[in-house]
Amino acid sequence: MNDPAPLTRLDALRLLERVQLRDLARTRRWIAQEEQRQAEQAEGERRRPPVPDWIIEKGIGDGPPAGVHVGGCYAAPKWPRALGVSREQAREALYQQVPACPHCHPDRDLGVVDGA
Repeated sequence: MNDPAPLTRLDALRLLERVQLRDLARTRRWIAQEEQRQAEQAEGERRRPPVPDWIIEKGIGDGPPAGVHVGGCYAAPKWPRALGVSREQAREALYQQVPACPHCHPDRDLGVVDGA
C-alpha cells in the first residue's frame, strides 16, 4: 500500500552520522561527569586532616582506653573512638598498661617493653 521509499546509501550514512553524534555527545557527558567526580574526590582528599602519628583507642562508654596504635594502623578505630596523641602521651599510656596493638606494635616503635 503506502510503503515508504527505500533509504538510499546517502540517507543511511546520514542516519548513521546522527546516531554517532548522539553517542559522542553522551560519551562526552560521561567524561565530564567522571572528571567532576574525580575533582570532588581530590578536593575531599586534600581537605582530609593528616593522620596522627599515634592513636589512643577510647574504651566503650566511659571505660578506660582500649589500646595504643601507630597512626595509620588498619586496626585502629575511626573517629570518635580514636584520639590522636603525641609520642609522649602514647608512651605514657603504654606505661600505664594500656594494651599495645598487636598489629602495628607501637610499643616496639616507642621503645616501651613489658615491665619497663
